[in-house]
Amino acid sequence: MGAAAGETKPVEDIDLARLEGWLAASVDGFSGPASLTKFPGGQSNPTYRVDAGGRSYVLRRKPFGPTLPSAHAVDREYRLISALHPTGFPVARPYALCEDESVIGSIFYVMERVDGRTLANGSLPDQTPQERGAMYRNLVETLAQLHSIDPAAVGLGDYGKPGNYFVRQVGRWTKQYRASQTDTVPEVEKLIEYLPETVPEQTRTSIIHGDYRIDNAMFAREGTDILAVLDWELSTLGDPLADFTYLAMQWELPAGAGAGLKGIDFDASGIPSLEETVGLYCELTGRDGLPGLDWYFAYNLFRLVGIVQGIKKRIIDGNASSDQAEAAAARLVPLAEAAWEFARKAGAR
Repeated sequence: MGAAAGETKPVEDIDLARLEGWLAASVDGFSGPASLTKFPGGQSNPTYRVDAGGRSYVLRRKPFGPTLPSAHAVDREYRLISALHPTGFPVARPYALCEDESVIGSIFYVMERVDGRTLANGSLPDQTPQERGAMYRNLVETLAQLHSIDPAAVGLGDYGKPGNYFVRQVGRWTKQYRASQTDTVPEVEKLIEYLPETVPEQTRTSIIHGDYRIDNAMFAREGTDILAVLDWELSTLGDPLADFTYLAMQWELPAGAGAGLKGIDFDASGIPSLEETVGLYCELTGRDGLPGLDWYFAYNLFRLVGIVQGIKKRIIDGNASSDQAEAAAARLVPLAEAAWEFARKAGAR
């Protein structure tokens, strides 16, 4: 992430002297000594704050210990933000990538620390109705901006594989799930059979974020502007509807401490309804409308099941990186049940 909210904690698993030496050689303007603290959360790619010489940086690395082959590709994250930053799209400025695992024990990259705020609660309880509306419109406008960038023009023409994105992703997340499977969940087995047989046609290809929702946007300390989009570890080339329907799914998830919005009074809150959000995205991207969303919601929840199953397996293996990992793993069966319910709405039997 370009920055992170919340309290940091001291780091004991990284050799600070070796890291300082690499930073001095690799980051223009770096001046030690440095202090290093870890941001909370970050179950997938651990994230740290580096302070040195009156400047602040963010370091993201792969987890220590064994990981699945295609997961935790921080080098892909670095390549992506390096391509997007010159276009004016809101991402943190990238500084350097280290592929030498001997420096801190894994590959990592360093970028600027953006001074903004992340908002984990999608209902935005501390904002006015006008601010909420502007923030959500900015969220959709920023996504439309990403989807309008020509991948080849920014050197990302080979950032994803050709062919139907959802076909690839259903296959990928099935393999990821199988590789880290610890139990048999009937709804997941039914989804693994249903989803590949019913994949919608893909009509557009764009750069996609892969985890686009309000808590992965960094807003200005004051106002409603988005300063940086965070957490690009699932980015690729693919169907832009993957991003939009993942964002839209938040309208179907219960409101509370997370990004979900179901149950909110949209008129009173200032947050646009799902219909208004679909309309805005279609207007900004030149679409006449969107197909039924239930299949996409089933797919997106299935993908979350795959991610949560990976977290659960890392707990069992003893190398999960967050105190919250165990709580996340407890979500697995409810997510699977919700995914199958959307599949039933889409026509699954």
